[in-house]
Amino acid sequence: MTEKKELGLAVVGCGVVGRIRATLAKDYPGIGWIGLSDMNEDVGQKLKNDINADYYTNDFRELIRRPEVDAVIVATSTWAHVEPTLTAVEQGHKLFIEKPLATDARQSLEILSAIESNDIDAVIGYTQRFRRRFLVVKEKIQSGQIGEFNCAVVRAFMNRMAPTGETRLTQDRRYLTPMVVSGTHSLDMAFWLMGDAGKPVSIYARSRDVIMKELGTKDATFGLFTMENGSMFSMNICWALPKEWPGAVYGLEIGIVGTEGVIDIEDTHRDVILATENPQGPAYVPDGNTKGLTEVQRNVDFLTSFPPGDIHDGELWGPMREETNSWFQRIYSGKQTPHATAVEGHRNLMLTMAMDLSAKRGTEIKLPIDPDELMTGLDE
Repeated sequence: MTEKKELGLAVVGCGVVGRIRATLAKDYPGIGWIGLSDMNEDVGQKLKNDINADYYTNDFRELIRRPEVDAVIVATSTWAHVEPTLTAVEQGHKLFIEKPLATDARQSLEILSAIESNDIDAVIGYTQRFRRRFLVVKEKIQSGQIGEFNCAVVRAFMNRMAPTGETRLTQDRRYLTPMVVSGTHSLDMAFWLMGDAGKPVSIYARSRDVIMKELGTKDATFGLFTMENGSMFSMNICWALPKEWPGAVYGLEIGIVGTEGVIDIEDTHRDVILATENPQGPAYVPDGNTKGLTEVQRNVDFLTSFPPGDIHDGELWGPMREETNSWFQRIYSGKQTPHATAVEGHRNLMLTMAMDLSAKRGTEIKLPIDPDELMTGLDE
């Protein structure tokens, strides 16, 4: 057997998710060099020391262009993916990009076009695809167990800690909406499970912004997609639940009805509940910043509700471990994986932003919609 070359990995963004993925890279035998970049030198240097990384810089361009690098993980803040992604594409590197590709539909299309024209293997971070329950559902639908897709409904509940964390680093919060930041996960799951049947031709949505208005975002968005064949998909997300709400991040309910059967998924994490006299903090504290996250006391927790997984004996176990190690296999051995593609990532952003536009106008939006038209409408 021919011995494979160890790969050099650049991790741009050393916060919660970048730390998780870089730590897993340290233990993967096919990764021979790890370089890190973060604007916060304390955060970057700490991760470098913790995993004994080979290199750190606060200049992501310099890191990505180093000769040791073969692949790049972009794990910066939600609104800061564009420049490091395009820099990595210029270098021809394999890519793992945290969702979304961008928070501007025009930039998302620019990234997708660059990826496709340079024939880059790029995947998007939709971690829930790697959970056993969703993989088995995907398999049952693919094998025709419920017939043709007829309709689906998704409900997502989140407490306010997620939007509080998301909005902490920027004052431009126009596109940091419940759909773009978090609803995108449940939307991706639904369209992934639908497969070829998921061809939307219109969306009608409404939003509400009473509780979260002071943070510059919305409380909730509800919407109804109509598909090319007349089938329907209804989804909603509310991320304005009290911070005392026991779910660490969010809980889902998904129902998919086919012409020959139904699959009903209860994913609210109420099967493992902790009740304690010892206050529980947030599931994660971005960059050690507790502002707005820890002023409440949580004495009940839905365990296993933190999407990346859970810590045991200092290590993360769960879907983000599966997702990250699967990507390492993909780039090292060429393994086929369930990761979201760049095409799917761009589609997800367009649909979530189309929901926001429909809610803003109070009218049905025909799909597909041009990115320029979409952004012009949102900026009106």
